[in-house]
Amino acid sequence: MKTTLTRMKNIYIFLAFSLLSTQASAVQFSPVQVSTNIYAFIGDTGMRSYENEGMNANAGFIVTKAGVVVVDSGSTYLVAKAMHAAIKKITQQPVKYVINTGGQDHRWLGNGYFKEQGAQIIASRKALTDMQERGAMELAALKPELREKLTGTHIVYPERLFDQTDSIKLGGEEIQILFFQGGHTPGDAVVWLAKSRTLFSGDLVFADRMLGILPVSNSKDWLASVEKIEKLNPKVIIPGHGKVCDLTKARHDTKEYLTLLRNHMRKAYDAGSDLQQSINTLDQSAFRNLQHYDLLKGGNASRVYLEMETE
Repeated sequence: MKTTLTRMKNIYIFLAFSLLSTQASAVQFSPVQVSTNIYAFIGDTGMRSYENEGMNANAGFIVTKAGVVVVDSGSTYLVAKAMHAAIKKITQQPVKYVINTGGQDHRWLGNGYFKEQGAQIIASRKALTDMQERGAMELAALKPELREKLTGTHIVYPERLFDQTDSIKLGGEEIQILFFQGGHTPGDAVVWLAKSRTLFSGDLVFADRMLGILPVSNSKDWLASVEKIEKLNPKVIIPGHGKVCDLTKARHDTKEYLTLLRNHMRKAYDAGSDLQQSINTLDQSAFRNLQHYDLLKGGNASRVYLEMETE
């Protein structure tokens, strides 16, 4: 009997260790330095998967003499923990702030981990509204794909909110957070470091892969927000998706594509063309080099046409 109990105890210990190992095996992050004390995490550009743990987007962080500012907390608790482990290889400064650039799952579902570390979480007021409306749905949608890799993830909202602008002054650095008009999601904001002219664009800029127009997106607002980004004249852009780029690349992969969709659908709708005819006459081939072109082009065209009905 004693031997049996000992064996069962050993089995439980093994299972517990295995579970702990699984939970600790979050996707690995290798920070890319894009400017002095500014780093990017370049995520997978594929769709959400078990392998990428839903982190198919970029994030990053800024190191100051008085602490670290994280830009976007990642898709899960374990992803946020892995991001923090990578940050610790660069600096032992504590994470003081986390900025959520929008309400998309990979922008904020890692908030719980950083909240435990004592960080203050910041987002636009419209991003909070979006999180409140879609957060439970986003979390539920990840469960079938991520399974045990969603362990520890729960909804934690930002507590510091702003309408148009906010700024963090930390360790001699000033970090501006700017909300223009949203776009990909209603609360999309950017993080601007004027000294180095470096921009974390969140989901307002896609590079290398085709942007996705969601049911909550607004292409008119999105285009207006990108035009505000142009006025900042950033030297370096960490896009929401894709490799670090310059303004020329951002214009082509995001602004010019949105402009094509809106101009075509505006003319087609005003001419009385129905949805299918409007899609059939739209030539998007100038953007066929972008990843997910075939997967997203139809839905993007359709949603922009439907926007015209309400403008």
